[in-house]
Amino acid sequence: MSARPPRKEIDQHRLRLRNLTIEDYPDIKEIMDLVYPGFGGAWSEKKFNAMLTRFPAGQLCVEDNGKVVAAALSVIVDYSRFGDSHTYDQITGKGFLTTHDPDGDVLYGVDVFVHPDYRDLRLGRRLYDSRKELCRNLNLRAIVAGGRIPGYESFASELSPHEYIEKVSRKEIYDPILTFQLSNDFEVKRLLTNYLPADKMSHGYATLLEWSNIYYNEKPESLLKAKKSIVRVGVVQWQMRLVSKIDALLHQVEYFIDALSYYKADFVVFPEFFNAAMLGLFDQDNNQVEAIRKMAEYTNELKQTISQYAVSYNTNVIAGSLPVVDNNELYNEAFLCRRDGTIEGQRKLHITPSEYRSWSMSGGDKLKIFDTDAGKIGILICFDVEFPELARMLADQGMQILFVPFWTDTKNGFLRVQRCAQARAIENECYVAISGSVGNLPKIDNAEIQYAQSAVYSPSDFAFPHDAIMAESTPNTEMTLIVDLDLDKLEHLRLAGSVQNLTNRRQDLYQLQWTNRTKT
Repeated sequence: MSARPPRKEIDQHRLRLRNLTIEDYPDIKEIMDLVYPGFGGAWSEKKFNAMLTRFPAGQLCVEDNGKVVAAALSVIVDYSRFGDSHTYDQITGKGFLTTHDPDGDVLYGVDVFVHPDYRDLRLGRRLYDSRKELCRNLNLRAIVAGGRIPGYESFASELSPHEYIEKVSRKEIYDPILTFQLSNDFEVKRLLTNYLPADKMSHGYATLLEWSNIYYNEKPESLLKAKKSIVRVGVVQWQMRLVSKIDALLHQVEYFIDALSYYKADFVVFPEFFNAAMLGLFDQDNNQVEAIRKMAEYTNELKQTISQYAVSYNTNVIAGSLPVVDNNELYNEAFLCRRDGTIEGQRKLHITPSEYRSWSMSGGDKLKIFDTDAGKIGILICFDVEFPELARMLADQGMQILFVPFWTDTKNGFLRVQRCAQARAIENECYVAISGSVGNLPKIDNAEIQYAQSAVYSPSDFAFPHDAIMAESTPNTEMTLIVDLDLDKLEHLRLAGSVQNLTNRRQDLYQLQWTNRTKT
């Protein structure tokens, strides 16, 4: 790539407003190093990439002859989570935009900066106008920002911050940031303290500014489609039984869905390979791989029938997991059968040694978060919950409930799943529901014995049970659990808990990244 010519060699400007891309980081770093020498200069490339990943539409720039010379960064937040007494790190997720909420109501200004050589071209105003247009297009009620008052340093000995703001508002004093923001139709709502403690020029103070979108169209949600705050989960602890045909298995499945729908469960979750008894219909002595592949031929029928049950009984069903053959590869896949008739799947990513040895099974390569009418959920099949990175990536995308269909034969195997599921609930400030199988299948290889104690776990804080267990079953007994989960408690925990595991991460030191080309 040829180097861009220095500005003095360019005869005229060629300005273009656009969204930032990852390739723009060198230009952004150059500007920030010039503009913020007292703040340590530019952000890391990881932080810049995180912003573009979470909210690419909100990261704007102006380029001149192909070189970025100004930028405006923003994030959508549910402002009620933070209120008017927030800090910069709290509302921006320390600049990583972990607070981004596509369903939020406010466009929050993260930063605006202009290359010093271009400050005579009113690029800041151009970017502010573009932000307002974005706010209107997204139908957000306002733009809110915390504004530094760097000019206060010269007046701190004689004026209080309130007096200083008043004089700037009356144009008796010029402040390079506040004066500009006031001239762009922003109003000062209040004074923030310790907003940016490192901002010595502003003495840690900032103004809370707001621009109201007069075209905002507040559309009250239909009472029938309002967000649920209480979600009822039904967990099936499944008894393995020998079956002679698929109808017998489906009768058992329908029985549980029917029973739990009577209690108006929003979700019904079944265990991993709950259909394992069907292996007894095929010859396993000569070829176990062939037997499970034959069982996989029934997966589509099972999936479609369970989807019909989900619609008929008005509940979302996590259909445990089932074997799937795709391009001659065998996978272990869980299916979310929504009550609106749609179906999505999550394949098991980490295959156990026994699954590989006995069935030549392959691991999937995608990690999904699922939007449902009762919140955002994730599904990790058995062994996958023992890898904390997966749940953390789902939590970063707003997961509220994690479902874990599992299948373990011994207590020590179960304890690995149980302990890790409990850890995932605490680490990621979410609920975790695990569903397992019990009973014996003497004629089925790899499924002779089962051990399970299904449960629903919560984070560990005052709003939740003292042992962080919402409910748990009697070990090795066929039964169900019916548990109400309060999603509002998760929001409160993430904002004001005794500790905040998601917020307090040192993302300046470490960060997770999905390295497969397949997007999570």
